[in-house]
Amino acid sequence: MALPKRRTPKSKRNMRRSHHKIGVPQLVRDRSTGGWKVNHTAGGERDRKGRPIEDDYDIGAPEPDTE
Repeated sequence: MALPKRRTPKSKRNMRRSHHKIGVPQLVRDRSTGGWKVNHTAGGERDRKGRPIEDDYDIGAPEPDTE
């Protein structure tokens, strides 16, 4: 296993870690709903292709019989 030859000073360690912060998410206006959404995503009530999600549709539920 590799080991450092010298101990890293606190200032060098902190300078390296200064870029490890959490950034603010880039929010843009959603043209279809007028609300805010994360950039490069479909939006809140849309699937991965950007189509609106139906409220009465449940993925795990079986389809009812229409007789």
